[in-house]
Amino acid sequence: MPRLGVLGWPVAHSRSPAIHNAALASLAMDGWRYQRLPVPPSLFVETTRSLRASGFVGANVTIPHKQAALALAGPVSETASAIGAANTLTFHADGEIAAENTDGPGLLAALGSSARGARALVLGAGGSARAALWALRQGGASEILVWNRTSERARALASEFGAQAVAEPTAADLLINCTSVGLQLERSASEGEALNQLGLTFDQVGEYPYVVDLVYRSGSTALLAAATAHGSRTLDGLEILVAQGALSFELWTGRQPPLEVMRRAAGQDHAEHAY
Repeated sequence: MPRLGVLGWPVAHSRSPAIHNAALASLAMDGWRYQRLPVPPSLFVETTRSLRASGFVGANVTIPHKQAALALAGPVSETASAIGAANTLTFHADGEIAAENTDGPGLLAALGSSARGARALVLGAGGSARAALWALRQGGASEILVWNRTSERARALASEFGAQAVAEPTAADLLINCTSVGLQLERSASEGEALNQLGLTFDQVGEYPYVVDLVYRSGSTALLAAATAHGSRTLDGLEILVAQGALSFELWTGRQPPLEVMRRAAGQDHAEHAY
């Protein structure tokens, strides 16, 4: 039975299984199955290399493994190499593990033309932030700023992509949160505390006409709730997840992904897990 999965730590929150299994069912690919693969960093390389022998055709990769996935794989696509992280692995019969990054193209597809000419601020300096910087460059952003709680990481990432590191979040046309702040598995926090972890206050969120949060969870994140209260345009992580997942699905199966089916599955799973 061909198997697919998502490697992460944690990964219990992932809606990728619901999205991909709905797509597989829609296309009558009855022998296929997509599952969660919770793997701590210390076991990532060993586990990933063993997946092909267990029947896996491919796997998505999420926090905190995206850069480790790139280092492990070969061959590596131009996009994954340019981003410096991989979120999609394909396991070949000859033992090769091919790396791709659909995060960047998925975000670009979800943003459409919104990035063109925009002053954009990216929060975070991990694998998702790398994909966002790539997408913003490809999308024609006029200025890209990077903020991270660890300023050294922000400076290092910004220098790679020709962006500018900032000591604190500053006003921009577009804000993209690429940190894990807001994941429902994090410790419970008030909205104010969650925004503070992003270097923001409720009032500051109103300085961003368009707010994108790559985090998806049951109910709105504190960032998106604040943006909505200010009347800002918002885009949540589920739409981006569907966009990047569709690209991974086509890569693994060679089939046209049923986007509407995948969107409905994402929304239904979101509702079933809301509380």
